Amino acid sequence: MEKLICNKVVVCKKVSLVFTFYLLSQLSFAGGAWTQGKGKAYFKLYEFWILFDEHFTASGEIDPNTTTGIFNTYLYGEYGLTDKLTLTTNAALFTNNFMRARRSSTGTLLTERDDIKALGDIDFGVKYQLSSSNSPIAIAASLNLGLPTGRINAGRDNNLQTGDGEFNQQIQLDIGKGFQGKSNAHYVNAYVAFNNRTSTGDSFAQRIGRGLDLGREDIFSDEFRFGMEYGIGMMERKLWVIARFYLLESLRNGDDFEQSTNIFANNTEYTGTSLEVSYYILEKLGIAANVGGAFRGEIIAASPSFDLGVFLDLSK
Repeated sequence: MEKLICNKVVVCKKVSLVFTFYLLSQLSFAGGAWTQGKGKAYFKLYEFWILFDEHFTASGEIDPNTTTGIFNTYLYGEYGLTDKLTLTTNAALFTNNFMRARRSSTGTLLTERDDIKALGDIDFGVKYQLSSSNSPIAIAASLNLGLPTGRINAGRDNNLQTGDGEFNQQIQLDIGKGFQGKSNAHYVNAYVAFNNRTSTGDSFAQRIGRGLDLGREDIFSDEFRFGMEYGIGMMERKLWVIARFYLLESLRNGDDFEQSTNIFANNTEYTGTSLEVSYYILEKLGIAANVGGAFRGEIIAASPSFDLGVFLDLSK
């Protein structure tokens, strides 16, 4: 089974006419229900971006906003410790979050451009394959830790961020099945996940500590996630096309900070799709492009997101 990369989704929140974003980089990892073989690896360096001037409100309506952009440079990686146990990471090595200057209808400058450039959040995960190697159905469980290495409360008005400011833990179950042909291949995969979001803090150590404090009341609401994807490999598996459907629902068990202007979105919900195309230029080297977006949402950007990158597949 070829190793595939899942799209990451950016969500945004209107807060007192100020917009922040939350990168759901722990949404789904590559590989679905399949793990890497022992000593095998997969790496992808890619640029993710979204530029939007409209958003879904908390009631699901679409409202305009100051043009906001987010550009992230990610390094994704998988490494097989054993045939059943795979380590994963998705690191936002560089994040640029900006708001364009805002002018009146007569051209008068109302707000100057504001931006921040810094390290984003870094995810580390582990995936374990529950099914046997000869099983017709692949089943895998994974744990992903979202480390709050990004900045918060930055920019001229303290409303730009490169991370969500909280230490979250996500558990996920994937079920998939592959179909091999002479010159092509197909696969289907579905997952369900629970994401435990915790409390924010002023420093990295404080964010981690609050996340590990089981007796502490969390600020952020926990989340339920579900997704499905279908992929087909053509041209002797050099060209892969992957279609995805994903859903996120908030459990609404955290604080409601609708009036906050310095922390990330809470109670975000959406339903979206994405389409990815990957092509192997060489046996182990390829390029990949992806476009995705939400067609139903609350507290989310009403604009598509894109990513483009190169990958090195050392699983062959």
